[in-house]
Amino acid sequence: MRTLLIGGAGYIGSTIAHHLLDEGHEPHVLDNLSTGAREAVPPSVPFLQADCGDAAALSAAISNWKIEAVVQLAAAVRVEESVAEPAKYYFNNTVKSLSVFDTCAKAGVQDFVFSSTAAVYGEPDVALIDEHVTTRPANPYGHSKLASEFMLKDIARVSGMRATIFRYFNVAGADPKLRTGQRTPEATHLIKVAAQVAAGARPHLDIYGTDYPTPDGTAIRDYIHVTDLAAAHVLALTKPGGPSQTRLYNCGYGTGHSVREVVAAFGEALNHKLPTRDCPRRPGDVAALACDPAKLKAELGWTPRHASMSEIVRSALDWERKLTAMRG
Repeated sequence: MRTLLIGGAGYIGSTIAHHLLDEGHEPHVLDNLSTGAREAVPPSVPFLQADCGDAAALSAAISNWKIEAVVQLAAAVRVEESVAEPAKYYFNNTVKSLSVFDTCAKAGVQDFVFSSTAAVYGEPDVALIDEHVTTRPANPYGHSKLASEFMLKDIARVSGMRATIFRYFNVAGADPKLRTGQRTPEATHLIKVAAQVAAGARPHLDIYGTDYPTPDGTAIRDYIHVTDLAAAHVLALTKPGGPSQTRLYNCGYGTGHSVREVVAAFGEALNHKLPTRDCPRRPGDVAALACDPAKLKAELGWTPRHASMSEIVRSALDWERKLTAMRG
């Protein structure tokens, strides 16, 4: 299948590109490289540097490459920044996504996969979140993604496009073959930052919030290995739903880990403790988020293969060591 990955030079997109190649498909990448890296794209994959909001460039790419399916990954993703700069998030995540959905529908794209987020749920009063839980975003990032979901559903309904929405929980780890991983030096994701601390790139790990209503006072999240997430995307593309239909799936393991538990996992992998610093909560963060992935498993046959926290941590550390060596 000829698939266009919008934002395919980023962490998740480049992992999906490798996974598609491994499965015998034909990925293509469009990315403006504002946060992605050209070297993250597999050398054999056709690449176009363009912004996803450029409808003419996107339409030409779909036509020239004879694209059958599109995966929209491009987005601004920092919760705290979304609280400070909401207009940036509504423009990048909502306005540009509307342009992408409309362009793809008009170009006759058959299958569309959209990267959404667990942030659309806010802070529901349930231990495990399934797809029926009411959406109540607690920050502009979540609002921007939820608005995009509604637009995609409506456009798919009238255009005949088959759509799949994935609500990502916390994506972490690196490709087991170390072909790609998270490259952002100024990353804010816990496991990436912890790996940077372990590599000596940062002096300590800031723990944002130690007074949450959780067993150890730190925030709890459901972490999913990026390779298992990439596998879910390939399944969505190879097992499409019906025309004008939009499918919705949570992407996680159904197990929550607190910040202190993640720090402890790094300590076990390193045989020494990570230096940490307790800090106030970040605006927009919630106490706990963990999902029920039953629907993803039942309908797409998704079987996670890298679900242990120790494996996620080891792969993140191995990738960080490779990055350090590459930078000299």
